[in-house]
Amino acid sequence: MSVKLEPPHFALFPSEVTDWDIADVSSYGKDLIGPLREAARRRGLKFGLYYSQAQDWIHKGGAKARMQDGEGWDEAHKGSFDEYLTAIAVPQVREILTRYQPDILWWDTPVLMTTERADLLRPLIQLRPGLITNNRLGGGYAGDTDTPEQHIPATGIKGRDWETCMTLNNTWGYKSYDDNWKPTKTLVRNLIDIASKGGNYLLNIGPKPDGTIPQESIDRLKEVGKWMKVNGQAIYGTTACPTRLPAWGRITTKAADEVSTLYLHVFDWPEDGKLPVAVSNEPVACNLLADADRSFEVTQYQDTGLTVSLSGKTIDDLATVVVLEVKGQPEAIAYFVTQSDDGRVVLEASDAELTGALKVESKYGDPNIGYWINKADTAQWNFKLTAPGKFNVVAELATNGQSRFSIAAGDSKIACEAPNTGGYDQFRKLDLGTLELGKAGTHRLVVTPDASGWSPLNVRRVILEPSH
Repeated sequence: MSVKLEPPHFALFPSEVTDWDIADVSSYGKDLIGPLREAARRRGLKFGLYYSQAQDWIHKGGAKARMQDGEGWDEAHKGSFDEYLTAIAVPQVREILTRYQPDILWWDTPVLMTTERADLLRPLIQLRPGLITNNRLGGGYAGDTDTPEQHIPATGIKGRDWETCMTLNNTWGYKSYDDNWKPTKTLVRNLIDIASKGGNYLLNIGPKPDGTIPQESIDRLKEVGKWMKVNGQAIYGTTACPTRLPAWGRITTKAADEVSTLYLHVFDWPEDGKLPVAVSNEPVACNLLADADRSFEVTQYQDTGLTVSLSGKTIDDLATVVVLEVKGQPEAIAYFVTQSDDGRVVLEASDAELTGALKVESKYGDPNIGYWINKADTAQWNFKLTAPGKFNVVAELATNGQSRFSIAAGDSKIACEAPNTGGYDQFRKLDLGTLELGKAGTHRLVVTPDASGWSPLNVRRVILEPSH
């Protein structure tokens, strides 16, 4: 977990290209970044800096996060964005990279940043070898990390380093009336959720006007630190959950060739004491992280994997961590959606296997498959039928244009067409046709774009309903 101090939109260091900086216009009158950097280095911490290339409200051509080129709501920043980049942004980025040598440069607000404009800033990265940058420079440059804001991707981001950036309340800065502070339980479980999906938690602190940290922030961070003091090894140095995310909580992993460790973060302590873990590995040992003497029996099943038999009660309402050691690298057991008693098969976005750049996101309510730009990408589900037959196919989706695609399972296939639903956040249930699946057992359903008439979709779920 990282902590982000959101700066005001002017230079927090003595800049040589402008007087609009902390040394020239504040009573503090000196560099803020240098001492912060030195303090971080003394503690062995990595050090990062934030730079917004389109949020300057003072200089001519700035403030393009909210205005078109040349426009402004104040005479101070009306002007050419290109001239602003050349005169202010480029030399300031050069200053901070050479003077402070940060480990991370966190771009922000890439409004109006074409490839040509981004190419003015991107070469400066070479001034700091090994510098990590995010995906907000603009101009089509992906950077090193993705930065979902104020939400956690439902299944992480496949093939990319990423971090969710969030606030402790609702604002990135400071508002005296914003008392909507996230409970400690939410913060700890967010941290666990993100780590279990292979991400980093970037948590913002908004200082008061006098530079002090709100007491509500201090209290919550101390409480998170208290939990981490006991359970930190289940977060630091771990990788993502090797299986489908369990219903009872989350899993983080330290994999090894001989013995791997699975940290079971139990949110909901099961009433029957049974904790299923969908890996095929042979168990070695299992105990509480906070109390190694409290051990648990583990049973191995061929089809479903391991089941931990918990005893007693949870010891931490935030999350109780159980340590499960298994032989070898974790091997996940394939997950199949099962047919319900009423004959329906509900294929949720979070249960899909995705190809290419497809992601499962939660920013429009229930998780949905999004970023479906590439016509070659597909979404696939494994499911089991106990009562085969004919099924009406219903999909809950959203699109900003008319879109053609196919849905296939077994030997049955239907051509589908979705109308414009009014936007990528406007979901509708659509009847798409009928599939005939005549055999019981395992099946695989595949959604494939039609290259001749594809428009990107967001898909929440596909439902197979028995046709009577």
